[in-house]
Amino acid sequence: MNYFFKVKSLEEVMALTGKFFPVGTEKTPVFNAFSRVLAHDLVAKKDMPGFKRATMDGYAVAADSTFGASESSPAWLDIAGTILMGDIPKFSIAQGQAAKISTGGMLPKGADSVVMVEHAELIDELSVEIYKSVAPLQNVIDKSEDFSEKDIVLSRGTFIRPQEQGLAAGLGFTHIETFKTPKVGIISTGDEIIPIEEEPVPGKIRDINSYALSGFINEAHAIPISYGIIKDDPNAIKKAVEKALEETDMVLISGGSSVGTRDFTIEVLSSLPDTEILVHGMSISPGKPTILAKVGKKPVWGLPGQVVSAMVVLKIVVIPFLNRLKGLEHLDRTIRVPAKLTRNVPSAQGRRDFVRVELIKKENLLLAKPVLGKSGLIRTMIHADGLLEIGEHVEGLEKDTMVNIILL
Repeated sequence: MNYFFKVKSLEEVMALTGKFFPVGTEKTPVFNAFSRVLAHDLVAKKDMPGFKRATMDGYAVAADSTFGASESSPAWLDIAGTILMGDIPKFSIAQGQAAKISTGGMLPKGADSVVMVEHAELIDELSVEIYKSVAPLQNVIDKSEDFSEKDIVLSRGTFIRPQEQGLAAGLGFTHIETFKTPKVGIISTGDEIIPIEEEPVPGKIRDINSYALSGFINEAHAIPISYGIIKDDPNAIKKAVEKALEETDMVLISGGSSVGTRDFTIEVLSSLPDTEILVHGMSISPGKPTILAKVGKKPVWGLPGQVVSAMVVLKIVVIPFLNRLKGLEHLDRTIRVPAKLTRNVPSAQGRRDFVRVELIKKENLLLAKPVLGKSGLIRTMIHADGLLEIGEHVEGLEKDTMVNIILL
């Protein structure tokens, strides 16, 4: 079948993420939970922190004991005791009393605020002068100020960063239910591709794509698995794809996605059972000859052989699908920064262009300088800090236009 000229827009392609589903779940130790995705809502078992605690070194007081206090007219308070870190106070604070306390210490009963040590002067072991009044809960974290018991503190689909790890630990969770980390099979095809340890003769090139693509997969917190270099032989490609499908959750076939007598990706995918060709051609540049198939429940991509095209497609298109497999609720996790164009940038209507740009900081402004070069030149990605997206219905952008740059 001829799918190539039935190109889809980027929006049409991204809508296809709904045809795929997250991988399975597993219990993960909180200590190892960084970069995982939460599979169920996390509910606080108790209030957090669970007691009133000081955020400053100073004196725990009842706030109304300090009202009107100033340097010219200090409040004189009796010291009822000292609270050490980790102690549970065995005494309470009455009107006109104070207790020495350190940051993180538990306030005694009757105290609702803390006077900073800088605003007090110890007269003797039994009394202190306060030179500044405090309001209730000033310099204090209340017992449920972070979270209350039974609060949903983290929602299903949350990406676990170090701060989410710390929260889960603080709530007493040793393990949390997360989605499994997807495995991504990478197959590099082409008679011209050789292993990187070999010296290329004219007509041969080293396998760049496998390594560049694996880096992007690692960056997306998934697991890349290489299935080596496969020659332009349909049977060999089919065996490699079948093996990758058995062992991974997504398959990338680098090369063999454009029109040509030696391009077998579409032929191989069409021959696999329970296969639906979803995309053969996208209205983007670089990356037009991209294939997406659904084989069983798994996405299989035919990426352009040109290294820059393959990387751009992976970054812009494939990663959101991978995020879907990971269980993320928000599939587009690209970071964009505003910058001013340093020159005019042409663009053809009817396709979405992704232009490599270098970011240059000038005073308090970022400048976006287009990196010129063909999609076969990896140096254009080496010099690039980001990608400038130009819409399908835009005839280029003028110099000094403010744009948003997708960071690489």
